[in-house]
Amino acid sequence: MSQFPMTDSRRSILERIPDYEVRVTATDSLINVRYGDLLIADTTSALLIHETRHGDVYYLPPKDIDWSLLEPTELSTYCPFKGHASYWSLKGEDTLENFVWSYRNPYPEVEELKDYMSFYTDRVEVKAG
Repeated sequence: MSQFPMTDSRRSILERIPDYEVRVTATDSLINVRYGDLLIADTTSALLIHETRHGDVYYLPPKDIDWSLLEPTELSTYCPFKGHASYWSLKGEDTLENFVWSYRNPYPEVEELKDYMSFYTDRVEVKAG
């Protein structure tokens, strides 16, 4: 049985990938997010997301993000498994737009992601250790 209920908005994707899964695992590993020498986030309370057809991704709690470095953008995307994502850019840095996202109201199947933040690892260094 699929983790995700069949709805009209999910029908086309679930018919193609009926066994799609998003697993959320808490980790106490130290996770740092850096842009060069700039420390953007630092936590031991991350979530590790294992998602079908994607590499593993860390999501960090909002309390461990340096919000003074970020500004919200107008970008919004939709994932049929997690919901609508909001994005942020690094203040004053044109080359680092929309590099962090969050699901403010994720679907119930992944409610643990609510307000946690994730980062594009091809644009910033996300280091576990």
